[in-house]
Amino acid sequence: MTGNVRTIHIAPEQGAPMERLEEVRAVAEQGLEGDRYFDTDGTFADRDGSDLTLIEREALEGVAEEYDISLEPGVHRRNVTTEGVALNHLVGERFRVGDVVCEGVELCEPCSYLERHLEKQGVREALVHRGGLRARILEDGDVATGAPIERVE
Repeated sequence: MTGNVRTIHIAPEQGAPMERLEEVRAVAEQGLEGDRYFDTDGTFADRDGSDLTLIEREALEGVAEEYDISLEPGVHRRNVTTEGVALNHLVGERFRVGDVVCEGVELCEPCSYLERHLEKQGVREALVHRGGLRARILEDGDVATGAPIERVE
């Protein structure tokens, strides 16, 4: 299983618009430099696995097709949009994003906060079981657009 990073986003503080980056530094047990969770300022800062959140491009396309809800890059509030990798299969697994080693903690199921923030009815329902993955960063490194994503054996 090998996928890649399509886009990278961070929000400097809770509720702030997501900012698109081409590359970001990931720090073990902390998160992405410049992101709200790096400084434990996010809505889910106390939840294990908030170091890094990922979502599949394919899931977003499914939401658009099945629910007629278009989620532009970053508005889903996840840090990394992936392509070609089944994120649900990485819960409890170690994987590499670029040169960053991570461990999948839990599915990033949608919440009412996201639906309220986007002001789009039906987003929560549309993203159930395809809202992405929460991951713990185990080893520091850089994440760049286009970087490979692969399971660590």
